[in-house]
Amino acid sequence: MPPPPLGKQPTGRSFDNRSAILYIKSNNSFLKAATGKSPMFSSTAEYALRAMVHLATHRDQACTAQEIAATTMVPGGYVSKVLQDLVRAGIVESQRGPNGGFTLARDPAEVSLLEVVNAVDPFKRIKTCPLGLPAHGSRLCRLHQKLDDAIESVEQAFGASSIAEMLEPSKAGSRCLFPSLKAPKNPTKGNQGGG
Repeated sequence: MPPPPLGKQPTGRSFDNRSAILYIKSNNSFLKAATGKSPMFSSTAEYALRAMVHLATHRDQACTAQEIAATTMVPGGYVSKVLQDLVRAGIVESQRGPNGGFTLARDPAEVSLLEVVNAVDPFKRIKTCPLGLPAHGSRLCRLHQKLDDAIESVEQAFGASSIAEMLEPSKAGSRCLFPSLKAPKNPTKGNQGGG
């Protein structure tokens, strides 16, 4: 629920700065309150990225939605919806039948994280004053400009990063690989799986 219009609370009392801060704290999402939109990075976007990493690690075979859901820990119905969005965007291909499933449509080095996010739930840039202040119009105040700059930075970082890069070890040494469904329940100490 977005904050009430400036100057009004649902009760009809005036909406001052202290009330706005309490509203922001009570909803546990500063960006949501500041922009009237969801947080910058949605579960849908993360689920799509998890599915893409799974498909990239299993390029030699078609993967079912159920397999992807189980290994990436994403609810089955949700992963199916995300996969269909990725198919519509031309990032993933689907094949029906007994040996069917989902595969990457392109090399993972050619698919940016931003392309995946844009296919399922694009970042929402702040173009006009989220509070509807006529004095601001399309000129953002300092706070909202900073928030929009942060969103732009994330867009640029995601645009410059490929799915293939997510398969490489991080600075900490772990890799974004999901375990096989047939993996042992007690992985060895040197196993670098995870998500």
